[in-house]
Amino acid sequence: MLGAFANAFRTPDLRKKLLFVLLIIVIFRAGSQIPAPGVNVGNVQACLDITRSGENAGLYNLVNLFSGGALLQLTIFALGIMPYITASIILQLLVVVIPRLEALKEEGQAGQTKITQYTRYLTLGLALLQATGIVALARVPGRLLQGCDKPLLHDEGTGTFLVMVITMTAGTAVIMWLGELITERGIGNGMSLLIFTQVVATFPAAMWQVAQQEGWWTFAIVVAIGLVIIGAVIFIEQAQRRIPVQYARRMVGRRMFGGSSTYIPLKVNQAGVIPVIFASSLLYLPAMAVQFNQSSTNPPGWVDWISRYFVRGDHPLYMIAFFLLIVFFSYFYVSITFNPQEVADNMKKYGGFIPGIRAGKPTEDYLSYVLSRITLPGSLYLGIIALIPLIALVLVGANQNFPFGGTSILIMVGVALDTVKQVESQLQQRNYEGFLR
Repeated sequence: MLGAFANAFRTPDLRKKLLFVLLIIVIFRAGSQIPAPGVNVGNVQACLDITRSGENAGLYNLVNLFSGGALLQLTIFALGIMPYITASIILQLLVVVIPRLEALKEEGQAGQTKITQYTRYLTLGLALLQATGIVALARVPGRLLQGCDKPLLHDEGTGTFLVMVITMTAGTAVIMWLGELITERGIGNGMSLLIFTQVVATFPAAMWQVAQQEGWWTFAIVVAIGLVIIGAVIFIEQAQRRIPVQYARRMVGRRMFGGSSTYIPLKVNQAGVIPVIFASSLLYLPAMAVQFNQSSTNPPGWVDWISRYFVRGDHPLYMIAFFLLIVFFSYFYVSITFNPQEVADNMKKYGGFIPGIRAGKPTEDYLSYVLSRITLPGSLYLGIIALIPLIALVLVGANQNFPFGGTSILIMVGVALDTVKQVESQLQQRNYEGFLR
């Protein structure tokens, strides 16, 4: 393993790419620590210390996770990569609904470039909306960081408000640019690596909180359990069902084409981390509605009911709803991203067939059957991993960003595996052994 890393840094062009990625990550993390203009840094840190002992600013845990803790510190990169993730998900869903976008997708690289451009525009729009909402909450003491009534801004005037909104929106644009630079000149997918960086940035603080609150013995047990969870996640993330495909031979002029055999890889976790994000976002809506109705003198009864069962996340009803939503969104997302009819038509068009299955409609039915069967264990796996932070919240009092579970562990393992595979492929192109022997 260490020899493979040494080989990677001995290769000049690969070394340049790795060092370039590290430089961009340093710049990215530096921007995540620089406060936006007008922020009262002392009061923000004091309020963060207060809220960490409470619910850790419950409504914003997911967004704060993807910003590496920069959101609640109101830095220039406070929004992190979350607007881009949201925009990408929205565009993926719209491609299925809007014929124009579907036609662009089928055009190949030119159409994908156009969709990427739409994603950038939508990212900036979402960043503007999110920055406006975050700064508006920060202007009112006790709203953004609940349980702390200290003012977070030096000046609550309109000028400071506009400057902060523009700064945070521009920060999101810079993050997009940095991610694209990594993709073009570095190793791996730039946006994924930036997400990985922000998630890993919260890891030490979460583990230190466990050690301080529960003691070092509990810390050691949590680390041991975490290693087991990481091994299980790697096993499931790598698991796939390979459906064999045979291509018939055909004559084109005087040349023979085809006759090769390949396979269609269907991953057990075909949907990735998207269902967990969907379910978390949907469950934040009632909690957010409660927040805006608690200020009234006589709140309705549903406010108290939601506050009791759907805010902190440690109630069994919340966990059941979270688990069922993840299973539902797993099937939903897989159904819109993998089209068995399109795959079957393409196979028939190029003379491919699954051994023992007739081309056309029987192939489509077979792919749908296998996909539905393999999505079930994948969705159950996602639901169990996502519930680990909530169980840790009940058992050891860890916050909901507990690193060995939920979106954090899925992102860390998934991005790390993809990046290592890309480095390994480049090493093997130069006749070096890869990481895995």
